[in-house]
Amino acid sequence: MRMILNLIWLVLCGFWMALGYALAALICFILIITIPFGVASLRIANFALWPFGRRVIDRRDAGAPSLIGNVLWIVFAGWWLALGHLTTGLLLCLTIIGIPLGIANFKLIPVSLLPLGREIVRIDDPYNADRLAFH
Repeated sequence: MRMILNLIWLVLCGFWMALGYALAALICFILIITIPFGVASLRIANFALWPFGRRVIDRRDAGAPSLIGNVLWIVFAGWWLALGHLTTGLLLCLTIIGIPLGIANFKLIPVSLLPLGREIVRIDDPYNADRLAFH
């Protein structure tokens, strides 16, 4: 079922959202000082391509640098990526088949706003079972 949802997701919105994250990453890599933001953006781009079967968890070792970085991210890139997820989610919710995809888009908004200090993990990986239990 995850495979079917991921394929429908890829066609309807995943490719375009991943392209937006890749564009943000490219801009971050060009500016050199923002390379950590570019890396985070590429991680989310991969997640935006195939969201079903993966989950975002908070990293317990993230501290003040992640907080400061997230504030900068919101100002420069996070708000328009979140707006893309909101718009796409609302459009997908107009159809019955698109409702699960629209809900998945809404679940991507927090990570698009605050990507630093978070980790994307597979839900079927036994290594992540104990970390997923607390979320």
